[in-house]
Amino acid sequence: MKSAEIREAFLRFFEEQGHTRVASSSLIPGNDPTLLFTNAGMNQFKDCFLGQEKRAYTRAVSSQKCVRAGGKHNDLENVGYTARHHTFFEMLGNFSFGDYFKRDAITYAWNFLTSEKWLNLPKEKLWVTVYASDDEAYDIWTKDIGVPAERMVRIGDNKGAPYASDNFWTMGDTGPCGPCTEIFYDHGADIWGGPPGSPEEDGDRYIEIWNNVFMQFNRTADGVLHPLPAPSVDTGMGLERISAVLQHVHSNYEIDLFQSLLSASAKAIGCTNDAQASLKVVADHIRSCGFLIADGVLPSNEGRGYVLRRIIRRACRHGNKLGAKGSFFYQIVAALVAEMGEAFPELKSQQAHIERVLKAEEEQFAKTLEQGLKILEQDLAELKGDVVPGDVVFKLYDTYGFPMDLTGDIARERNLTIDEEGFEREMEAQRVRARSASSFGMDYNSLVKVDVATEFTGYTAHSGSAKIVALYKDGQSVDVLSEGEEGVVVLDQTPFYAESGGQIGDCGFLQAGAARFDVRDTTKTGGAFLHHGVLDSGSLIVGAPVETHVDADVRHATSLNHSATHLLHAALRQVLGEHVQQKGSLVDSQRLRFDFSHFEAIKPEQLKALEDIVNAEIRKNSLVETEETDIETAKQKGAMALFGEKYGDSVRVLSMGDFSVELCGGIHATRTGDIGLLKIISEGGVASGVRRIEALTGAAALAYLNAAEEQLKDAANLVKGSRDNLIDKLSAVLERNRLLEKQLEQLQAKAASAAGDDLSASALDVKGVKVLAVRLDGQDGKALLALVDQLKNKLGRAVILLGSVHEEKVVLVAGVTKDLTGQLKAGDLMKQAAAAVGGKGGGRPDMAQGGGVDAGALDAALALTVPFVEQGL
Repeated sequence: MKSAEIREAFLRFFEEQGHTRVASSSLIPGNDPTLLFTNAGMNQFKDCFLGQEKRAYTRAVSSQKCVRAGGKHNDLENVGYTARHHTFFEMLGNFSFGDYFKRDAITYAWNFLTSEKWLNLPKEKLWVTVYASDDEAYDIWTKDIGVPAERMVRIGDNKGAPYASDNFWTMGDTGPCGPCTEIFYDHGADIWGGPPGSPEEDGDRYIEIWNNVFMQFNRTADGVLHPLPAPSVDTGMGLERISAVLQHVHSNYEIDLFQSLLSASAKAIGCTNDAQASLKVVADHIRSCGFLIADGVLPSNEGRGYVLRRIIRRACRHGNKLGAKGSFFYQIVAALVAEMGEAFPELKSQQAHIERVLKAEEEQFAKTLEQGLKILEQDLAELKGDVVPGDVVFKLYDTYGFPMDLTGDIARERNLTIDEEGFEREMEAQRVRARSASSFGMDYNSLVKVDVATEFTGYTAHSGSAKIVALYKDGQSVDVLSEGEEGVVVLDQTPFYAESGGQIGDCGFLQAGAARFDVRDTTKTGGAFLHHGVLDSGSLIVGAPVETHVDADVRHATSLNHSATHLLHAALRQVLGEHVQQKGSLVDSQRLRFDFSHFEAIKPEQLKALEDIVNAEIRKNSLVETEETDIETAKQKGAMALFGEKYGDSVRVLSMGDFSVELCGGIHATRTGDIGLLKIISEGGVASGVRRIEALTGAAALAYLNAAEEQLKDAANLVKGSRDNLIDKLSAVLERNRLLEKQLEQLQAKAASAAGDDLSASALDVKGVKVLAVRLDGQDGKALLALVDQLKNKLGRAVILLGSVHEEKVVLVAGVTKDLTGQLKAGDLMKQAAAAVGGKGGGRPDMAQGGGVDAGALDAALALTVPFVEQGL
């Protein structure tokens, strides 16, 4: 069976068992700060396991795209050197949310793997592991399924801590977890390796193909396991591994899916396809890079973008080892799309964008590689001994993306070795810093958790009645909030919008008799809306009724800005191209901010086109319509999903005429005409490949234009003109300034020439060389350069250093006549002099420039000239 056929068979089998087929979620976990990347099929269902989210189904099946190249689950360094490690893989999974448990999960797995209708694997080839204390799972396997005891293995806590076991699965340091049972396939005695739990278990004979996780607990940061509301099931089966079994090969890289990628990689590199480790690295990495970019990640120096950059550069390095010349990695994208684009349409739609990102990153890496080589050459020239220090190796790696193995290769060519232990110490120190600074390591359970869900009424109301269902102070549940205390109020229903999708949370107040609670922000956790604020008067008690009042003016202004971001998003894709994806936004009552993927600054004419298009849509006064539907129907309607958002079974489709269709749960204008006007006030880069536009709407945009009009009048008055002739007046002023500057330069040149005649007479004779070091305050670098040229002609065989304090900074120019540059170099003199005044400089052997900030040290710097000449001759 081909990989695509296996994927479809798995999905179809579980559909026949009453499971709902659910599409793969993004590699960027939706609204989940605990994960760097989606690394398992259960990630998108985490809240279902925790009981914080209810879906229309209790059984699900999916083929989830996963990346393991950072964080707790990181396979990057093993990729290419083992048969089964990947940065990207597909996880086939079936899930139960409080429905079936161990018995059914085990039965489903066995039937799919062994029945003639499905995979028809020989039963005698299958081994099973269970968690050591899980007698229930052991009995199901041995008594119900009939697996012989000699092919059953109990695995205890073999990772050095309680519940740290190959058969106790955890998503991260905190969150859902539980014991698991794994199924292994025996490839046969001709392959080295022992069964799971044996000393030889790392061999390739016995390969895990199925993992049934019995989700029973939620682990908090203190290590305590709390029972989940309902026991659930999370299954994972790697598509690549089961494909290798069914296609009778021992390495994942031998399956049909990888064969085409290996061939395409070899062709792009210009090498033979001989199963080299480096070629496997390239073929693996094109998948993770292609999918990450398609899901909105771009190379950068932090977070997800840093991991992507590291994977791209690792692929480029291995391609270079195989002889690649120039950019090659981006050329493999077409083969990836051909192989996987049918199952994952985002690859097809983003192909050009993926290629563009990879090509740009390859070219950038080529430059940093060149810089790194220069730095390495300098460090090796100054090296004492035959070992390159670990901190040098790490500096090259961390600053220039220089792989350790490349540094090692160059060192070996010089009969040197590298301090790998020192490098690893530096790496570990960096990991510690990253973990302490990373938002991806936060405790999922540290947030306020509320069991109830709040009904949102804010789409149609600004006020209403509600009941207090929970109160929190300092993160702890309380029964009463007293006057003056800060806290969080949870209601059974609310018109307050909770911060989401870039729109800030509503503010306003809650009234309960004499008690008034000022709501300063509204957020959401699970299904509960959290009203953050301060109790101005009285007290609030759990169970008490309250009246809710949203600040309608702030809400209205915010909604106009939110609607404008949708129009701007659509306009950006129209003007710049379909590669534009939202990378984040912030919408409040004052302005809107929109981040998006694009690789160059937007041209002025493009900005004008954006404004024109958006304002034309505003003038159309189209009705802003919303529709509740399922996610697949929404996609068929052409609705765009917003970056980083998590969508449930029912989604809200927001349409503005036929111009903009997006998924959005935010508050919006009634008609586009309500926005009034959009004015872009800034555009710039915020990260590699990410641009930001800030804009104003409505009254704020009008106020901005009025202020600009006043500035225009003031400028016209300064040049004694009017708005109509301001450009002509300014042009005349600038032209006059240019003429005056030219005249000034001519006068300075004459003065310098006259000074040169006087200065040449004061040159000293040092061993037959004319040496002149003079201070000429007030002269700029251009004047000093001209004067040095003139003095070299007058003096003949000479070394000259001129210095000046100009606009509170030290300016230095050094010159050496050509007949002396073999012994004395202007650049060397400049380095000494510039360092003396707290600066730096350099240049050619015959002419150099520099400067500094310490004007008081200028005379001492000039005095270095004679000793420099004496030592050099």
